[in-house]
Amino acid sequence: SRGLGDVYKRQYIKSNNIESSNVEENNESNLVTTSNSNLTSNENSNNSLTLVMVGDNLIHDKIYKEFKTSTGYDFSPMLSYMKDIIPLYDLAYYNQETILGGSELGLSGYPAFNSPYEAGDNMIDIGFNLVSLATNHTLDRGKIAIKNSLNYWSKKSEVLTSGSYLSLNERNKSNIKTKNGISYAMLNYTYGTNGISIPNGENYLVNVWPVTGSNPEVDTKYQQYKKQVKEDILSIRNKTDLLIVAMHWGTEYKLTPDLYQKDMANYLASLGVDIVIGTHPHVIEPIEWIGDTLIIYSLGNFVSAHEVINMDNRVGLMTSLTVNKSANGKITIENVDNELLYMYYTNDYHNFKVIPFSKLNNNLLYDYKKYYNKYKNIVTSLDSTISAKGIE
Repeated sequence: SRGLGDVYKRQYIKSNNIESSNVEENNESNLVTTSNSNLTSNENSNNSLTLVMVGDNLIHDKIYKEFKTSTGYDFSPMLSYMKDIIPLYDLAYYNQETILGGSELGLSGYPAFNSPYEAGDNMIDIGFNLVSLATNHTLDRGKIAIKNSLNYWSKKSEVLTSGSYLSLNERNKSNIKTKNGISYAMLNYTYGTNGISIPNGENYLVNVWPVTGSNPEVDTKYQQYKKQVKEDILSIRNKTDLLIVAMHWGTEYKLTPDLYQKDMANYLASLGVDIVIGTHPHVIEPIEWIGDTLIIYSLGNFVSAHEVINMDNRVGLMTSLTVNKSANGKITIENVDNELLYMYYTNDYHNFKVIPFSKLNNNLLYDYKKYYNKYKNIVTSLDSTISAKGIE
């Protein structure tokens, strides 16, 4: 087996035919979200891009109350450690766990969330440009909140979103962007919506791959929806170099993938998906390769302030990698690396900050090296080729 510092490479060839009437054309210049977003390690290469991924942007009420200003909300102090990291990558993903329905609907926390638009603005400002919208909280505040959210995101041309739509035509459109000569697309599904029914005939509001039991093999609705997933993937697979599927799945607070996650991961891999990004458990889970598909079972929380405080839901994962494309169209995913993140706040829920473990000390988190070893071992437990960034 390889050591933690070794680079693990997967090579495969994807079709480069992106000529299609239903492909949305996007200029590469639209992908830059801040003046620093082009400061990547691959800025001189036309055939390489870098990708970084973090987990849930979970805006509990204690968080938005902390960052209220005289004119709205400003979450940027919480992201101060990340603002110089995220712009180093060409693509940056996160999961918008709570709906951005805006302050006009009245903000709310658990169990039926609604967050201010500024929660998205501040993430975009530091370089995030890939966002999944299908979560178990998408329907928390009804159709009006979804409409507000999608109207907000429609004005962010530099951001590629997926998972929630205002029409069937929008849902079925192949949204493909290009960066550094590499085309990419993202699909997104959630396991459910906390028992809230989707309005009749409007399933496009949120992509639900329904989990209705405890065993995927005998879950009829779950198995039937695989046909829709396959149709979605086959409609776009040969139009894009890189295909990402963001999955809102799994069992909350469980540090290992469940039966449905494993079944979904194998199914997505069989259809030629390149990267599967998992969110929802609120804790980190392992990473592994299934054939040529990188499976990130759970990135955990990025931002959160749970009522029940434990270390598991305060440690998140930041996964990064490089995608290279050769002159003959061969795609190589390499330099897969992982860094642990800590959601810092005081015991009375103030001074929120997302801090990389490499920046921690015993004053910020006592015995942080012990926690690092615990969670690093979880990330790497299924695949010895997966690496984790060290700490001093």
